Amino acid sequence: MDSVGDTIAVRPDEGFDEARLTEYLTDKLEGTANLLTVRQFGGGAANLTYLLDYGSQQYVLRRPPLGPVAPSAHDMSREYRVLSVLHQVLPYAPRAYHFCEDPAIIGSPFIIMERRQGVVVRRSLPAAYAHLPDAPRRMSEALVDVLAELHAVDYAAVGLEALGKPGGFIERQVENWYGRWHKAKVDDLAEMDATYAWLKSHLPPEGVPTLVHNDYKLDNVMLAADDPGRLVAIFDWDMCTLGDPLSDLGALLTYWTQPDDPPYLQATAMMPLGDGRFLSRAELVERYARQSGRDVSHIRFYHALGLFRLVVICAQIYIRFKRGQTQDQRFAAFEMMIPLLAQAAHDVALTP
Repeated sequence: MDSVGDTIAVRPDEGFDEARLTEYLTDKLEGTANLLTVRQFGGGAANLTYLLDYGSQQYVLRRPPLGPVAPSAHDMSREYRVLSVLHQVLPYAPRAYHFCEDPAIIGSPFIIMERRQGVVVRRSLPAAYAHLPDAPRRMSEALVDVLAELHAVDYAAVGLEALGKPGGFIERQVENWYGRWHKAKVDDLAEMDATYAWLKSHLPPEGVPTLVHNDYKLDNVMLAADDPGRLVAIFDWDMCTLGDPLSDLGALLTYWTQPDDPPYLQATAMMPLGDGRFLSRAELVERYARQSGRDVSHIRFYHALGLFRLVVICAQIYIRFKRGQTQDQRFAAFEMMIPLLAQAAHDVALTP
């Protein structure tokens, strides 16, 4: 798989009719009369993301994954609705320029958005930061600080007050993810039923709603190449809604890791492994509480919910792989990960 920068050649089973896309976009956006080159961003395990290079102008195309998906997930119209306005009040939100709901163009709805330049940190510390011993701490702090900044946004100021129904948000999350579990599971897992029952009986009190990203983690942000303590973008807004901001913090903890985590948790972490220079999960929570002023006394609930949700996400991805709807071999390992993560969710929920 050849690579140029942060992109790869389009995977054979994830390609589309580039000529048809070229014809469709011509004159809709600046520079689209020029020759188009398409490459794919290789990271991520759900939505498919492509670089549209017109020479003088570059754009990013995002579409849902292949195969049937949950109705409320991978919502390109929602992502466009958010990103077409949020950039006005949150500088980390890339601007969305166009939404196409016609699946005849590339096989699904899609959005076209601006490309941001920077560094996305995944499983290893990028070479750009190797000379900075405090880079892990600085990116940890920036990640938390920007999350608090996101939760302070006046969403009504940009017309997003009807984006969701914040009343009963967490209870609906518990029910919706449990429902998705039953649709995606290959095998029954008693731990999932027990965790669901615990979540139902330990719902936290409702607070003041905010914008909720719903998938906030280190590899969904972009950092400045010359400064690991400065975010330049937040990606993957297709599940953004109004609700309980602590659900975002719980999701961040879910994808975070510490050197003492068991191997199966480290395998799901979206960050460099075994590096004690990153903030611990407890330190993330403490910093968020300080930056946001919010009560975090129920954080165990949100962490358990995040792990519960991760099990379902893995099950949804794995069932597409098992059915042959995606050929990405990375997903074969999810078969073994699902029961281990279900146990982790159960342990966080039921172990004081």
